[in-house]
Amino acid sequence: MHIRDQIHFSGAALLRYRLRTFLILLAVAIGVASIIILTGLGEGARRYVTGEFASLGTNLVIVIPGKTETSGNVPSMFIGDTPRDLTIEDAESLTRSTQVRHVAPLIIGSAQVSWQQKDREVPILGSTHELLDIRQWKLSRGRFLPAGDPERGSPICVIGNKVREELFGNENAIGQSVRIGDRQFRVIGILGSEGRSIGLDVQELVIIPVASAQSLFNAPSLFRIFVEARSREAIPRVKEQIIQTLKARHQNEEDVTVITQDAVLSTFDRILTALTLTVAGIAAISLAVAGILIMNIMLVTVSQRTAEIGLLKALGASGRQILALFLMEATLLSSTGAALGLFLGQLGNAYIHSLYPDLQSSAPLWATGAAVGVAVCTGLLFGVLPARRAARLDPVIALARK
Repeated sequence: MHIRDQIHFSGAALLRYRLRTFLILLAVAIGVASIIILTGLGEGARRYVTGEFASLGTNLVIVIPGKTETSGNVPSMFIGDTPRDLTIEDAESLTRSTQVRHVAPLIIGSAQVSWQQKDREVPILGSTHELLDIRQWKLSRGRFLPAGDPERGSPICVIGNKVREELFGNENAIGQSVRIGDRQFRVIGILGSEGRSIGLDVQELVIIPVASAQSLFNAPSLFRIFVEARSREAIPRVKEQIIQTLKARHQNEEDVTVITQDAVLSTFDRILTALTLTVAGIAAISLAVAGILIMNIMLVTVSQRTAEIGLLKALGASGRQILALFLMEATLLSSTGAALGLFLGQLGNAYIHSLYPDLQSSAPLWATGAAVGVAVCTGLLFGVLPARRAARLDPVIALARK
């Protein structure tokens, strides 16, 4: 009996019991779809977190005020004790290293921004002209904060595109004077970049000189210092130089935490990869359940088709051919169910992406291949027992339906 005949015979046998076949296909499809959707969510979360940190810039080192003791935890990006002020002078001292390309002090706050009769609450970033290069942002119009003494607070600002639309509409925002808090600032540029960066929408930001932000928020201490190394290889040296420089400035006390972009990314990557593998393993259990269902139903099928098996043996079919026929049925069931599950999984990921566009929910190739492979192998594995039972039937007893 040729492979084509086996497929035709097994397919016809499955079509005779449509409801039973459909239930098996559904069980396998649910298992495969679950793996694809769950691994897609895990991979999407990993890509989102990686993208958030990558948006900070490349070869980035972040200086956080306050010393975080070694406890296996990654220091918070936005929350931390500040036992000693981190000053603009501290940031300036870090520019003396030949391994450092850019240094940008940072202060974050929130204030009411108004123009004429329109106003809204927006996040305010206080920084220097170096921030544009570190974050790799683009301007749509105007210019960014000028280079110069960072301790001089000029009344100028750069606004995001959404802020421009809500405050100015079709009016030209460049050169206009806006009120931020209780002070007047002149708009000199419009950000053209989009997306989010550590929870902040770039289009909704207002950026002012760091000294102006210190005065506006009455914040003598910097929130963070962003340092960009000249290369990835230079990051360890830059980190050590930052620690030693600030330690010398702070009375020989190491009272800052220095983290690298790579360290944060690798930590999150390990956590989210482990989470993805865990949920994939949980979903794979449903494939084992589907395999047991295939075995049980095929055992029932053997008992219902004993006369058919006896006739095949009487016509000269060997036990190996009978075994191959039933294994072909199990293969058809599991592979068709896997294909259906693959379709449903991709459909589910597409639906999730339509609901949450920022989450690129798509299963990695290894997860897709593993889901389909496990489904087919499970069907074959659990199909062996009923297939062997059918192959061992005596043709005379089988024809007598005993």
